[in-house]
Amino acid sequence: MKKVLLAMFIIVATTLVACSSSSSNQTEEFPTTDIEIVAPASPGGGWDGTARAMQKLFSDENIIEENMNVVNKPGGGGEVGWQYLMDQDAHHFSINSSLLITNNLLGQSDLTYEDFTPLGILTTEWISVAVAPDSEFDSGIDIMDKLKEDPTSLKIAVAPSLGNNDHLAFVQAAKEHGVDVTQLEFMIYDSGGDVVTALLGDHVDVATMSVSEAKEQHEADKLKIVATGSEEPIEGLEEVETWKEQGIDMVFPHWRGVMGPPDMTEEEIAYWDDRISELVETEAWQDILENNEWQAFYKDSEEAEAFLEEQTANYEELLRDAGLTD
Repeated sequence: MKKVLLAMFIIVATTLVACSSSSSNQTEEFPTTDIEIVAPASPGGGWDGTARAMQKLFSDENIIEENMNVVNKPGGGGEVGWQYLMDQDAHHFSINSSLLITNNLLGQSDLTYEDFTPLGILTTEWISVAVAPDSEFDSGIDIMDKLKEDPTSLKIAVAPSLGNNDHLAFVQAAKEHGVDVTQLEFMIYDSGGDVVTALLGDHVDVATMSVSEAKEQHEADKLKIVATGSEEPIEGLEEVETWKEQGIDMVFPHWRGVMGPPDMTEEEIAYWDDRISELVETEAWQDILENNEWQAFYKDSEEAEAFLEEQTANYEELLRDAGLTD
């Protein structure tokens, strides 16, 4: 009888140890295979640059030991890459931006941020308003005063389409100042370079574009940045007042983030929170931000989810105010 009881005890104990070991291994094993970062665009540009910077620094800084690859899935303003991510597991994540939200609101995609697992917001490029150096306007508020009197009095350059951040940042500033934004006359160009050319050639009166697209020409006195949508004056452009400093209470980030596929576990989310938060604190990441004229804008997975909800509500209102949606 004692032998039987001893045998049963050994079996139970062995089973418990095995289960405990198995459970522990399941937590510790992730990731179990190569990591894939989805850049939902062709090589080059912000999405691809962000993905490749993350791949390099995760490896160079010894944050992740597993092999990492960047896969480019261009098409549909991110749609192709994000549809691809829908069918992957937590070893895959994608770069995202405001297009994830506006594509849906404009009826160009069925996907929303709620279809994915937000993992973080990484960076922002602030958006500027610029004029020709000999313009009558010395500040953003001068422009808005003119538009408040007559919303059709100025031609405003934007690229590459209405409904993007450059467009909506200007719309929000104008709206906050009491301008009838449905009457604004936007001239649409193919790229930021074309916007600068149009401004320098006096084909338009005002241009809205990212700070990085305007800064070099501003420093060369070929155009004049008169406002930015940043929280505080931008380093190197301290002479340019933000909209807030000019009395328009708004901040408008042109952000990029990362998201995983649907239904990730708490452990998988925690893994990425830990690794991404470590990445953004490295000196090498700060160098990448500086070299690309990006600004730090980190939010973890929980903060990112709340941020995306807030951004969706804001974009929905702005698109409606601009007459692009009902």
